[in-house]
Formats: sequence, structure tokens, C-alpha cells
Amino acid sequence: MRHAYYGYTREALLSSPKIPILVMKDKDAVFQALAREMADEIRKNNEQGRRTVFICPVGPTGQYPYFVDMVNQEEISLANVWFINMDEYLTDDQKWIDSSDPLSFRGFMDRTVYGRIRPGLVMPAEQRVFPDPEDPGRIQRLIEKLGGVDICFGGIGINGHVAFNEAQDELTPEEFGNLHTRVLKISPETRTANAIGELNGAIDDMPRYCITIGMYEICHASKVRLGCFHDWHRSVVRHVAYGERSAHFPATLLQTHPDVLLRIPEQVAVLPE
Repeated sequence: MRHAYYGYTREALLSSPKIPILVMKDKDAVFQALAREMADEIRKNNEQGRRTVFICPVGPTGQYPYFVDMVNQEEISLANVWFINMDEYLTDDQKWIDSSDPLSFRGFMDRTVYGRIRPGLVMPAEQRVFPDPEDPGRIQRLIEKLGGVDICFGGIGINGHVAFNEAQDELTPEEFGNLHTRVLKISPETRTANAIGELNGAIDDMPRYCITIGMYEICHASKVRLGCFHDWHRSVVRHVAYGERSAHFPATLLQTHPDVLLRIPEQVAVLPE
């Protein structure tokens, strides 16, 4: 069965989506806006004497260079900020891949974010959190201890996954939305898409397992901010905006979130002629 929404024009896409969409000039504008929202939220909470808790992705990643510059240039203290990263690749025996591996999300955050923020501004190491396959339940316990998540930032995968929450057609939306942080086998679609983007197509070298924060943790963040910017996101965005809410396309579960925004560049909003 063909889905009519995959052929929606820019005007049709923006006419009545089930998730708010903001079209921006290009992908750099999307990344800058994500970084600006991160910096502004932290500054606001600092002024109010409140901590800031973010769920952060390593995909999209284009916001981080802008964020680092904002923190350093505007002297924004991260002393009371917690970054809870969404996920990490695992070895076949379901341990973290080494942080020195080019695919490691822990290594990426150290090299690209934490290592580039001025030492007097960066948050302590214990406030840079990744889900751990040895203790998946720690993420939810930590979120509860910290009083909740201010903003969850992220993207959407080709099969609708958010973080590594892959489709599970056998579950209802409610069941899927109650899934917590866990170890997963990565779907063939995701391994293929990530191999193209990260390993020049070397799918045999892509990890087969991951640990991911759950849809429960994502859906219970006070705000959710998504960015989509690849050409293939044209169909992904149309599906999340007009498809049925289901565990088959996990991002559709965010259609009922009270404060969600999807930012996309013009190239994603417009279909090629």
C-alpha cells in the first residue's frame, strides 16, 4: 500500500501536521537554532539558580560546535548542567565499545564537546552521563533524582527510531512508550544507514548491539526538540507528521507530547521535481 503523505508538497506538509514543524533556511540554521536553545535554557536556569538536565544525541551532531562556541564566548557556566546521552554502541558481548573507537559516542562527546569547552566552564565529569549496559536502570533513577529532564534533543532515524528505539510492531503505542533504557540488537536498516554515514558503507564493521535510553524517558522530558536534515528525511518527516501513532514508527509517539518541535531545512520540506 502506498502512503499518500510521502508525496506531500511543502504546503501540504505544513498544512496540518500532527507534530509542530519549523522550516529553516538550511541545515546550518537548524544546528544553530538547536545550539541557541541549549545555551539559552542553561543561561535561564543558571539565573534562576536551577540545574539543567538535557538528554543529548550523537546524531544530529552539527549543533555541538555552535554550542561550544556560545558557551566559551558568552561564558556560560555548565557547573549545574547534566548531559545524559541517549545511547552508545556495544560489542558483541554487550559491553561499551572502547571510547577510542571512532564510532564511540563517548569518545565523540569528549573530543567534540567536553574537551573544547574552557575548563572553568565545563561540567564535572560525573555530570556527563551515558547509559551503561551494566546498570540500565540508573538512567531513570538519576532522572528522578534530578527532578526530570528539561529538554530532550534528538533526530529521527530512517525507520522512525529516536535514540536507538527500534520498531516493535508487536507492541501497542502505550506499551512501546513505557519502555525504559535497555540493551538492543540494532536493526538491519539502522546498521545500513549508519554504515553509509559513518563507515563509508562498511556494514560488516558496524556494531550489532547498542544501549539506548527508553521512549519513556524521552516522552517524559518537559520539552522535545528534534532536527532532521538529510535528503532521506523528506519521507521520515512526512511519516512522523501524518502517519498513525504506532510502535512501527517510534517517532510518531511524540505526536501527543505537549511541547515538541521538529526543525527541518528547506531541502527537507521541498520534494525534488
